[in-house]
Amino acid sequence: MADPSTYRPRAGEIPTSPGVYRFRDPHGRVVYVGKAKNLRQRLSSYFQDVAHLHHRTQQMVTTAASVEWTVVGTEVEALALEYSWIKEYDPRFNVKYRDDKSYPYLAVTLGDEIPRAQVMRGTKRRGTRYFGPYGHAWAIRETLDLLLRVFPVRTCSSGVYRRAQQTGRPCLLGYIDKCSAPCVGRVSPAEHRALADDLCDFMAGDTGRFVRRLEREMTEAAQSQEYERAARLRDDLAALRRVTEKNAVVLSDDTDADVFGLVGDELEAAVQVFHVRGGRIRGQRGWIVERVEDVTDAELVEHLLQQVYGAVEDVRDPEASDAQARAAARDAVPREVLVPVLPPDLPEVTAWLRGLRGSQVDVRVPQRGDKKELAATVRQNAEQALALHRTRRAGDLTTRSQALAEIQEALALEEAPLRIECYDVSHTQGTYQSASMVVFEDGLPRKGEYRSFSVRGPDGDGAADDTAAMYEVVRRRFKRYLADQHAHGSVDAGGSGAVDAEAEERPARFAYPPNLVVVDGGPPQVAAAARALADLGITDVALCGLAKRLEEVWLPDDDYPVILQRASQGLYLMQRVRDEAHRFAIAQHRRRRSKGMTVSVLDDVPGLGPARQRALLEVFGSVKRLRAATVEEIAQVKGVGPQTAQAVVDALVRTTAGESEPSVSPGAASDRSDAGAGMLGP
Repeated sequence: MADPSTYRPRAGEIPTSPGVYRFRDPHGRVVYVGKAKNLRQRLSSYFQDVAHLHHRTQQMVTTAASVEWTVVGTEVEALALEYSWIKEYDPRFNVKYRDDKSYPYLAVTLGDEIPRAQVMRGTKRRGTRYFGPYGHAWAIRETLDLLLRVFPVRTCSSGVYRRAQQTGRPCLLGYIDKCSAPCVGRVSPAEHRALADDLCDFMAGDTGRFVRRLEREMTEAAQSQEYERAARLRDDLAALRRVTEKNAVVLSDDTDADVFGLVGDELEAAVQVFHVRGGRIRGQRGWIVERVEDVTDAELVEHLLQQVYGAVEDVRDPEASDAQARAAARDAVPREVLVPVLPPDLPEVTAWLRGLRGSQVDVRVPQRGDKKELAATVRQNAEQALALHRTRRAGDLTTRSQALAEIQEALALEEAPLRIECYDVSHTQGTYQSASMVVFEDGLPRKGEYRSFSVRGPDGDGAADDTAAMYEVVRRRFKRYLADQHAHGSVDAGGSGAVDAEAEERPARFAYPPNLVVVDGGPPQVAAAARALADLGITDVALCGLAKRLEEVWLPDDDYPVILQRASQGLYLMQRVRDEAHRFAIAQHRRRRSKGMTVSVLDDVPGLGPARQRALLEVFGSVKRLRAATVEEIAQVKGVGPQTAQAVVDALVRTTAGESEPSVSPGAASDRSDAGAGMLGP
């Protein structure tokens, strides 16, 4: 535990300008990011008597070992920079927003030459317009199925689209008129893009224009006695009306607003938002917020607006037209943002949102009428979400804490292992040797910090056995840790200073040591890992191994294992960590093996290097489809001429006849990741 006075900067060194500051721990890891109108005044508040600080702030300043800051021109710039740094560093003491479930969106990939409509979850991508979020994926698919009658845009994957191009035959949706089939030239790319733009306009709330157009075309068709066309238009009109009726009408048609609700206590809070477009609720989303820093509800609202709208810049396509960019901004940032309490820096937040939208944005608390009633409904949803979360978490948090405490006691550790790393090795009879490193923090997987290794061995042909592979992997990981620590040695644990954000490197990938290293295996694997740590002079990292057969925990240099009770939560957590490392190692091994076995068929073709091999596989998708292709089709691939195409066909014909097909024995085809002291096969 650090003493804040050891790294307190001199008051005269800190500017009085607006800026963003970061606290780092002794390993250089960013643990907190904040912004301030006056950096000197704000930072000085952290270095008063520790006893007078909030207990979460106490924990932060005693965990940190240095503080640094970046001066910006305006408070709006500070707001944007704070968001980007929180997203980049994921500091442990900043407010954590976790979706209370994974929300699907209807996405239209306008950045593609032939846009595609599809259901998407997770991180948003550049050049794609999103509509939602929806409560259920089936709701999107049902809506999209109705809209495809009127806006028959492409919904197929890239593989299906390429196959249709190659065969000249559209997929089923093309035959039933729910796709305009640009893959076979029924419409031009420009015509298809116009359909995609119309779909986006309809989903954005411009429904009346399309309803009126269909009504007019239906009337004209009936007057011209084109009764079949009029019937189709009637059905299309009914489909649009059914889509429109699915969204509850809550406000006037010209209302575009996001309505937020917040309910919580000192430890956590639940947040809900209703997205209202064209007077109708187009989507709903929720978060559970862990108050890991001392913030008021007003400050929490400010962080929430950063979370919801900060990603607009991240997904904005720089190549999109001005009209597309404005439309995407209007989808993401509405004219009104209705919040339960105003953020403390309201003018700066409003200016930031106006810059994102490109027009007026009003942030306010609804006082009366329908909007106040809707805000009360959103708050009720937040109350229910928090109650459900507490019910689920009550046992989960207690169980995780109990598991970490049991591991600490069983292994005689000085503190609970809040960060656990586990290593496993996977191979096929000594070939395609791969290893995994998985990370658990506070008893939960941190998948963003998983790492995979290709085992090289002393001569580049792989390790001799499991123990040699484990030694190599652990040594490489901690050698990189030492290198990163040395490279970031400029971060002075005893001082502070201003840092140029543009000149600073991204966070080091291996700069953070674990409290506990777990290896999948028994005494031989543990001894190999211990030797790797000893060779590097690392003595402050605990080590153990978990053997599968009897689930025994082995410590270095101990003749007898540590036996945890079968019903122990600590054993259950270690099993989860070990099984996750096993799964990740096998996945990496299979990718290497699949790639190696696929490309080896083409290795002996003269004039066909790795780049051309990749080009062929990208176009045809697999060697099987490549075998079915003609010389002329192969020669059309960029970089592959007629002579090389003929050589490819000849090589594949020989392989099909069995002259050069690589053989794999049944035993070699099985995945293996030894947990005990077994050796690799020959």
